Amino acid sequence: MQHRYLPMTEQDQKEMLKSVGVSSIDELFADIPAAIRFKREYNLKPAVGETDLLKEMSGLANQNANLRAYASFLGAGVYDHYMPIMVDHMLLRSEFYTAYTPYQPEISQGELQAIFEFQSMICELTGMAIANSSMYDGGTAIAEAAMLSAGHTRRKKILVSEAVHPEAREILQTYAKGQNLNVVEVSTQDGVTDLVELENLLDQDTACVITQYPNFFGKIEDLAALEKLMHQQKALFVVSANPLALGVLEPPGNFGADIVIGDVQVFGIPTAFGGPHCGYFAVTEKLMRKIPGRLVGQTVDEDGKRGFVLTLQAREQHIRRDKATSNICSNQALVALAASITMTALGKEGVGEIAHRNMQHAHFAKQMLAQAGLEVVFPGPSFNEFIVKLPINVNVANEQLLAKGMIGGFNLESAYPELKNCMLVCVTEMRTRAEIENFAKEMGALAL
Repeated sequence: MQHRYLPMTEQDQKEMLKSVGVSSIDELFADIPAAIRFKREYNLKPAVGETDLLKEMSGLANQNANLRAYASFLGAGVYDHYMPIMVDHMLLRSEFYTAYTPYQPEISQGELQAIFEFQSMICELTGMAIANSSMYDGGTAIAEAAMLSAGHTRRKKILVSEAVHPEAREILQTYAKGQNLNVVEVSTQDGVTDLVELENLLDQDTACVITQYPNFFGKIEDLAALEKLMHQQKALFVVSANPLALGVLEPPGNFGADIVIGDVQVFGIPTAFGGPHCGYFAVTEKLMRKIPGRLVGQTVDEDGKRGFVLTLQAREQHIRRDKATSNICSNQALVALAASITMTALGKEGVGEIAHRNMQHAHFAKQMLAQAGLEVVFPGPSFNEFIVKLPINVNVANEQLLAKGMIGGFNLESAYPELKNCMLVCVTEMRTRAEIENFAKEMGALAL
């Protein structure tokens, strides 16, 4: 056999051709005109041995700017945070690594308990009553929140702040098109949602208002003021929250949020070129039967021994079918487990400490950049991201920073044309004082 790694032998090929009634591959494709057939060799490199191939692929991989060799100041939804070494060790255990949906609780107690702990910790962070066993990512969680809101209120208008992640807003538009929902974006004022415009747009057809906390610009939204406005029209209050930031910020549940969603990439999930991620979805008790995805509940068996089961199953591919609240039919259990391990390893004090470090490092970076002559756009409280205005194009600046061993921030002009030459800078607990000072020095030299 010419290709020893392919499962089809020459005898297999002969038997298949005989079964369909032809004698050769050429006869099988005889109906395809000869003029349009591919008659030359593929433009591929000659095959090499395994050792040579590994060397070549390693050389290509080493051309990437990785976080081990470069100091990253890039955030915008994917962040470089501390990952306890135990995370990978636990994830690679076969009972977790190979597990899928634990439909049989009698043999899946470990997986079910891990998911239950994830739900419990998300509820503690967000101040909400119920959390599901995870979503694909934060972006789809936002869209699912809008779908839930429209179904619950029987309204068609979705208000979303322009300070919500631009990619999440694109996902929302895609979901809304299929449901014939009207998505209206609310402008920002000084880096936060414009409350005057929001009040003017709110009406009796508004299903929900979606905001981000901290928002895409790194600013802290006034959730109390937002809640007061939207509940006057009985619209649902949806908050997309960074769960690590909730280690220092007041939880959205304390401000009357109806739905809190977000992405737990900040807890033990590597940047990995943008995925996979894991979304979370938390709601008030009145919405628990409309929450998408799966829920794990705690119970006792006939002997009174504690156990865990999938509960409230009247959704999706189970018995709801055409009446399902969502088409989410899988979860990110393995990735959610990484987040659970990280949160457990850090504990409440550890999460709070790392959150504080993010704020302190970002504040120090602001000071250094201001001293270097750069303007901090939308000054005021923020978490670990903020905006600086550059004297040159951000893409050009990032090329220069890369040559100095640093990964620069996000070019905001690509999503917000009005923010020309503005960079969204992220400073996490992973950045050292020396790295921040060097970054400020190189940023200050960009205009020279």
